[in-house]
Formats: sequence, structure tokens, C-alpha cells
Amino acid sequence: MSSPSSQKSISITVRVWRQAHRNAPGKFVDYSATNLNPNMSFLEMLDVVNDDLTRKGEEPVAFAHDCREGICGTCSLTINGKPHGPGEGIATCQTYMRSFKDGDIVVVEPFRARAFPLVKDLIVDRSAFDKIQQAGGFISVRTGAAPDANSIPVPKADADLAMDAAACIGCGACVAACKNASAMLFVAAKVSHLGLLPQGQAERSRRVLAMVNTMDELGFGSCTNQYECSAACPKLISHDFIARMNRDYLKAGFGAVFKPESAAAGGGAG
Repeated sequence: MSSPSSQKSISITVRVWRQAHRNAPGKFVDYSATNLNPNMSFLEMLDVVNDDLTRKGEEPVAFAHDCREGICGTCSLTINGKPHGPGEGIATCQTYMRSFKDGDIVVVEPFRARAFPLVKDLIVDRSAFDKIQQAGGFISVRTGAAPDANSIPVPKADADLAMDAAACIGCGACVAACKNASAMLFVAAKVSHLGLLPQGQAERSRRVLAMVNTMDELGFGSCTNQYECSAACPKLISHDFIARMNRDYLKAGFGAVFKPESAAAGGGAG
């Protein structure tokens, strides 16, 4: 049973970034959110604010959401300067109003990165992640049905690491937290969870080169080892995966440079 104090309603001021589209001027606007149940989620609080705005005939705040279970990575907001809010290892939808005090001013803004152009208010376009994934986040080998796949021996340590990397939900918090707007943690997770498994070996070198090069082409910044990415990650993905990807990238790069010429190109004896 929860204590009576945990059920006491709170009221806050929500300072929300409003912007009609990426080329329009934007500004912070204050809204009052009153009589909030501390056990409601942050997104439910925004629903309450939007219901009030709709009743007044005003434009509701646009924000992205889907599963509201910390799985899809859609609900990406910066709350009081931190991607996903004050919690650790949780997404925006898993942030609850009990994390704030009565009378607080809570600042909400979109993820800010050149590669994530703003769509409206708190929504940004993260299709750059899709392009990185399309560049190499796949395998071509036929894995068959589940029993066939499970018949391939995989060391437990590799399987555990692959699962850790595969936990990435592609929310973009790593980019928003990084001062350089680097996507290295995202790319490293996608490269590693396939590269650690036998089925991912066929494209391993081509994958890392294609995904890293696509990341650079899309305007993401460079990694300078501040590790803000892993600190903000709602799945607590380790920055160690970046080191693993860098090793794969160097190895693949050398392999591409020193690849032996074909016999046809070499021009044999006359």
C-alpha cells in the first residue's frame, strides 16, 4: 500500500519549446499543470496539458510517443537539460511525476542536433538513424527456423554482449547528450550486436565501413570520449561498444586498402 504522502497531488509549471516548423521562430511557453497524480507518467502529464489547451481552443503541444513502455524509443524529450529526464536507465515515458516537486518549473525541449531537424514543437526527424541502419544493419545468410539458429554454437560471453548491444531502441538520447551530436554509441550498438554473432560475420567488414561512413555523411559529429552518451542511454548501453566498433573499423579499413589485386588486374606473364 502506498503512503498517503505519495498520493498527494502536485502542481508544476511546464516550460515547453513551441515551434511551428523548422524554419519558423521558436520560443518557450509556460503552461500550468495542476492537480497531478505523482504516479502518472511524464507523457500523461503532457496529455493533461494538451487536454486543457484543446478545451481552450489552443494548439496542443506536438510530441512523439508510441508504446509508452520504454521499448520503441519514440518518446524522446529533453527534460531540464537531460535527455529523457532525471532518471537513469529509463525513457521519457518511464519518467514519473514523483520525480518532481510541487511548484517546480520543468523545462521541456526537443532533442537538438543538426542531423535531427525539428518537425514541430518537441518532435524531431530521426530518419537519419534509419539510413544508417539501412546501410549495413542486416545479414544475408539464411538462418532458418529457430531450432536451426540455436544449433549454431555461440559463446555465452558473446551472446550476452550481443544482447546488451541489441537493447538499443534507437531513441537518439546519445546524440542529444553529446556536445558534438555524435551517433557513435547508436552505430556501435547496431554494428556490435550483429558482429558478435556467427550469422553476422559475412558482412562484418562491409557493415562497419558502410554504417560509419553513412553516419559521417549525415552530419553527426565526432566522438571525443566524454561518455555522455552512455550516461543518458535509457538502456545503459556501454561506451565499450564504441571501442569495439573502432577496432572493427580500423581492421576493415586496412583490409580494404591492402586487398590483393585480382589476377586479371595484375596482368600475368605474356
